[in-house]
Amino acid sequence: MTPRTRTLLAGLGIAALLTGVLTACATGSGGSPSTAPTTSSDDGNDDGAADQEVGAAWLDGGRMIGIVTQGSSTCIPTAEEATVDGSVLSVTLVDPEDDSACTMDLVPRVTLVGVPEGVDPTQDLEIEVTGDGWSGDTDLEGVPGLTGGGETDYLPSAGWTDVDGQFVVLSWGSSSCAPVIENTEATSATEITVTFVTPPEDQVCTMDMAPRAVVTSVLEVEDEDAEIFAILTGAEFDNVRIPIYPN
Repeated sequence: MTPRTRTLLAGLGIAALLTGVLTACATGSGGSPSTAPTTSSDDGNDDGAADQEVGAAWLDGGRMIGIVTQGSSTCIPTAEEATVDGSVLSVTLVDPEDDSACTMDLVPRVTLVGVPEGVDPTQDLEIEVTGDGWSGDTDLEGVPGLTGGGETDYLPSAGWTDVDGQFVVLSWGSSSCAPVIENTEATSATEITVTFVTPPEDQVCTMDMAPRAVVTSVLEVEDEDAEIFAILTGAEFDNVRIPIYPN
């Protein structure tokens, strides 16, 4: 990852509920500056599709990738099965049904994608994302030490996207009681504390075990070359310390 100072991209992501073997749907909100998709006239697209900025982050030891897009916080696209050709991963995102009630906000939100067999998370990966009337692409740098494959260990994980200051946090638990971020701040040169909202005591949760993802951001990181850790606190987290995979 090229050294640079991470600049302000304000905002907090709302937890994402995700179901399915390879794909998942997330609910989220955030204050990060976002740009609505705009139709491209200079990139050679002839199908009239708009360009959208997308981000991606390694998660779960390289078994999953979090795809970050901009849109309604309550109508998150789901991903069809991802395919890989060489070093290019292609993902199609599908919007909810037309009768879904969607908020009119424009925020970063996360869709989880299972990494196909044969992808080496230690190697760079180009990701091409196609949605309903739009497309986007991003690069995901390989991370030494990630192995991918096999069964998940159901432990929290986190990964930087290629947007300065933005990262995704993955946790596991009830799909109906996803954690919600209250605050994110850099608390040392190598630690970022992510504080989650304390749920009400009478909250009723399903007994399933599902992946939940949130996208959030920090003001700056002093030394991007250093290994940065996220400290998860509040709600179900008791100062859980996890590395943020680089990108």
